[in-house]
Amino acid sequence: MDVTDAVDVLVAAARDGDSEAWDALVERYLPLVTAIISRHRLTGADADDVNQSVWLRLVEHLADLRQPAALPGWIATTTRNESLRLLRGKARSTPIDPQGPSPFERAAEGPDVDDALLRDERYHALREALLGLPQPRRALLEMLSADPPVPYDEISRRLGIPVGSIGPTRARALSQLRRSPALSALATVGAPSGERR
Repeated sequence: MDVTDAVDVLVAAARDGDSEAWDALVERYLPLVTAIISRHRLTGADADDVNQSVWLRLVEHLADLRQPAALPGWIATTTRNESLRLLRGKARSTPIDPQGPSPFERAAEGPDVDDALLRDERYHALREALLGLPQPRRALLEMLSADPPVPYDEISRRLGIPVGSIGPTRARALSQLRRSPALSALATVGAPSGERR
């Protein structure tokens, strides 16, 4: 197993007890967990506790995950919830300056998840969705998204399709791409956690 394998392949193998698949999942998503934990300003033992809780929750719920491609969103939500749970527990026993910001306000500053990690997940989801397209449609989309785009006459010659068919074929390819499980699951990352599994 490799960290670049598709999420659904890794999840299925990890469910079956494949320790290499589990290690690949942890290696792939540990930076996401770490970024969210540090965004909540947790360090040391607190950060370790949240990290362990997230992976324990995943072990407990891996079999319940209905859409393996939604795993990044599930991990992000679980990490956020575990971080906030720990902060709430500490707030009960930690004196707080009534004039200063609460730990929850500090945690709410900034973006939810590191932009680079989300960009990486989008890239993996798009790559997975593109690989699910038939080769001619994938080739058409690649040529149209090249910089600069390949002219229609050249696309027609390379793919052996009439120039008038390029637009409708592109529309069908994009529609198929939007319906792919990888991109559909990625679109649910902003949904409430109960809708992601």
